Amino acid sequence: MKEQLHPAEILKWYAEAGVDECIGDAPVDRYAETAAAAAARETAQKSAAQARPAPPLPSAPPAAPSRAEPIGQSEMVAGACEAAGKAKTLEELEAAVRAFDGCPLKKTATNTVFSDGAKEARVMLIGEAPGADEDREGLPFVGASGKLLDKMLGSIGLSRETNAYITNILFWRPPGNRNPTSAEIAVCLPFVERHIELIDPEVIVLLGGPSAKTILARSEGITKLRGKWFDYETPRMSRPSKARALFHPAYLLRSPNQKQLAWRDLLDIREHLKNHGILA
Repeated sequence: MKEQLHPAEILKWYAEAGVDECIGDAPVDRYAETAAAAAARETAQKSAAQARPAPPLPSAPPAAPSRAEPIGQSEMVAGACEAAGKAKTLEELEAAVRAFDGCPLKKTATNTVFSDGAKEARVMLIGEAPGADEDREGLPFVGASGKLLDKMLGSIGLSRETNAYITNILFWRPPGNRNPTSAEIAVCLPFVERHIELIDPEVIVLLGGPSAKTILARSEGITKLRGKWFDYETPRMSRPSKARALFHPAYLLRSPNQKQLAWRDLLDIREHLKNHGILA
């Protein structure tokens, strides 16, 4: 007789395998679905082959075949650049992001997570990617890390309700909260750059290593990038923005011993904001 696992052990196994939420009331046999789909496809192919007439002998060289292969990465990035460049307002940019189908993450995500906060803010925060809570609600930083971020902002006089604007370098959640790939980041980057141009912030706070390395175009990790000020500028910006890398709140929840360094960075940011008249 097989030994029955305790429910807690089963849940632990699921968590280690990357299963972090329930999406249905009943289990689904994906293997059976795959087998049924393959059988149906084979039947359809046989029927089509039987009904297809024999092709005539060519009297001239055949024309070049129409494009049937999937769109390449460079073309998806080019499409993102074109769509982002046409956006003249935040509303137009958000509509362009929601209509864009060039990022595979959109197919597995529940919601597009565009932004949250005060659109006239002079401080813009950019994180990495939506998590499970953000994917459900369609807003960035609403889970446990979002609550910590709100406390961090509040400690230096900022809030998403009045003077801070928040987004991510990805607009869709990677499955299982895995790290985003370079291809996924590249195809979203044109929208992120246009996002910065339209907000035109005086200060950009980059939350976490992936965000900092992407926006600053640097290869160093977050521990080397934090604690310094950088200039960020695109040809369409009215002036450079000052950028500062900060530990991601999710990392601080896992590594509370790093909160002391994060607090030093927050104090530096507050001092900069006060010295430049952004905070009273």
